[in-house]
Amino acid sequence: MAHRAPRIVVQPPSPSGGRRVRVDGTILGVAYGITDFLEFLRRAGLEDVESLDLEDSALVVWRGGGPDVW
Repeated sequence: MAHRAPRIVVQPPSPSGGRRVRVDGTILGVAYGITDFLEFLRRAGLEDVESLDLEDSALVVWRGGGPDVW
C-alpha cells in the first residue's frame, strides 16, 4: 500500500488574528505566522519542513490568502 502524503489546510485569517491549521482533518491549532505553522507541521511528524515550498506545495491548501497573509 502506498504512503499517502498528509493534506494540510490553512483556513483564512480570522478577524481576531491567526489562521486555523488542519492536517488530515485534525485541528492542530491557530498559527499567527510562518513560525507557528512550521512548528505545527513538525509536531504532526512532517520532516524537513524548512525546505517545503509553502507557495507551491501539493501538501498545503491555503484558503483566503497564501503564506504571506496572516
